[in-house]
Amino acid sequence: MSMERTGTRVFSGGIWEERYGYARAVVVGDRVVVSGCTATVDGEVQHVGDPYWQSMTAMSIALEAVEAGGLTRDDVVMVRYYVVEHRHFDQVGSAIAEVFGRVRPACTGVRVAGLVDPRMLVEIEIEAQRA
Repeated sequence: MSMERTGTRVFSGGIWEERYGYARAVVVGDRVVVSGCTATVDGEVQHVGDPYWQSMTAMSIALEAVEAGGLTRDDVVMVRYYVVEHRHFDQVGSAIAEVFGRVRPACTGVRVAGLVDPRMLVEIEIEAQRA
């Protein structure tokens, strides 16, 4: 997957971006706001049944968008994650700690009824801002 920056918008070519009319990320001054990312690559959900690896994949996609917007992992100030099963909080949290443990952004986790594809277990959005 490759990101393309067009002005203040970053696009990954993901199927949901086109279908639902949104950008993967929006660059606003020194800030990059990334839309919710799942473990969908080339239209296919990856790591079905594994919330840890779905989280790692989603964060990889989100961080690519942050970098396309001109910032880095160290600039991440907020992580929001949505899980469909309460029992997945620890696995998703472990993935977030692995990726952002050194950065220590603010973080919110929410349990939701479901995501756009029932094979998706987690959706992650991040925000980054240049200090």
